[in-house]
Amino acid sequence: MGYSAFLTLHICGAIIGLLSGTAALIFRKGSRPHRAAGDVFFISMLIMSASGAFIAAFLKPNMGNVFGGVVTFYLVATGWLTVLRKEGETGITEFGLLLAAGGGGILYGWEAAHSATGLKEGYPAAPFLVFGALSLWSATFDVRMLVHGGLSGAPRIARHVWRMCVAFLIAAFSFFLGKQQHFPAAIRGSQVLNWPMILILIVMIYWLIRVRITTAYKKA
Repeated sequence: MGYSAFLTLHICGAIIGLLSGTAALIFRKGSRPHRAAGDVFFISMLIMSASGAFIAAFLKPNMGNVFGGVVTFYLVATGWLTVLRKEGETGITEFGLLLAAGGGGILYGWEAAHSATGLKEGYPAAPFLVFGALSLWSATFDVRMLVHGGLSGAPRIARHVWRMCVAFLIAAFSFFLGKQQHFPAAIRGSQVLNWPMILILIVMIYWLIRVRITTAYKKA
């Protein structure tokens, strides 16, 4: 399979992921429409992130995109497994996914910050550090969850919500800000392209507050 085929997979996965992710955010958590949209989001995001990471690793080298793809894959996979498992249950897959949560981004960020140009493979330190810190932070919670044998109630739902939303946020950021050349000239570089990410953050915060503070998801 050549570069164009993987790129087509990546683009199709991204488009379907953005649409299904929007639907999943809108529908009530736990409802049948939410679960259906979430399943589509899960599959499309895995395709998008895996194909993007493969392209950036082997076909068109770009370590920034490799880290972004791996972190997105990891967040979506662990977020989906959270609600796939029963209350207080984990499996061998969660241990395997910890391997994807390495700290390579931290190393690349450090090298970029201490280089003569302030760059590493064309990127400043910030993107590498963000992905590296996000991976290690998420892995810390994974280790804690595995030690305790899984999650139940509101913490379980909250883990699912924030991981799926952060993965969605990465995809939206990559599309709306990373591909501005594909948008009309009138809105390139404008605040209009920031609104999708802002809305995702607002909805994520709303659901996290609702899940953790109200009683609706204490046992569900």
